[in-house]
Amino acid sequence: MKKRFDVTIAGEINLDLILYGLPEAMPTERELLATGFGMTLGSSSAIVAHNLAALGVSVGFVTRLGDDPLGNIALERLAEKGIDLSCVKRVSGGTSTGVTILLPHGGERHILTYPGTMFEMSASDLDLNYLASSRHFHLSSLYLHKTLLPDLPRILRHLKSEGLSLSLDTNDDPEGTWGAPLDELLGIVDIFLPNEDEACRITGKPDAERAIEVLAKRVPLVAIKCGKRGSLVEKAGRRWFVPAQVVTPVDTIGAGDSFNAGFLAAYLRGETPEACAGFGNRVAALSTLRPGGTESFRDAAFMEAFLGVAD
Repeated sequence: MKKRFDVTIAGEINLDLILYGLPEAMPTERELLATGFGMTLGSSSAIVAHNLAALGVSVGFVTRLGDDPLGNIALERLAEKGIDLSCVKRVSGGTSTGVTILLPHGGERHILTYPGTMFEMSASDLDLNYLASSRHFHLSSLYLHKTLLPDLPRILRHLKSEGLSLSLDTNDDPEGTWGAPLDELLGIVDIFLPNEDEACRITGKPDAERAIEVLAKRVPLVAIKCGKRGSLVEKAGRRWFVPAQVVTPVDTIGAGDSFNAGFLAAYLRGETPEACAGFGNRVAALSTLRPGGTESFRDAAFMEAFLGVAD
């Protein structure tokens, strides 16, 4: 039976407010002046959805957000790419849509997030028939789904029983514990997409090479993002290190989520793990050429010129 979507995603959505040029040490009771400002679509789940759609993948997106201007702008950005939003849940009179403030400092950054409605999304907000009407389901930002966490193993097992392949990117754990239900989910998903720091903290290993040894025993396909070095991939006992595409980055925000979009787009085309990682690296590189995680993908001509892929 032909599926309605290539990918469904249930996850968080917010805007990123980016202030450039602020000092790392920020004294209180002083007016600190930024050298630049940007407002872009933020949140890992929404960035992956947006950039998958820009790459020609059909996407259905489910989220819970406030009935407020920030939520309206975020949804408009997804709608621009033709993402189906028919099962999005809007709530009024309560918690507002979340927001993230990013303060880049060279290769590092401060990330300040007000979770808002992303902490409130529950299993009752999800239409499982809708999520199952795709070939693949992706989950990002595991530890930002506070209310949903206990139900995730059941939900993912149901989607797997419906024939979907599953991918997971935990992103950071703000509490640093990497607790339940991660261990259980690693035994369910088909693809795991951490960055090197996350992989090392999850496994307690000092580097990506030793971390992937542990993770590949749990998950059939593991791709660890290693920043400007590239990515490390393992499947069925075979391992590849795929160098990054060299660019001069403007902004690395959202590069890891963009890698996920490129990797999954290639995976759904049936490409090899090495080719998936290579395309993920190229998509991540493209992401860094404009501020924020989605701006490079809003310009179809710019994207096609870099990737050779039409929107």
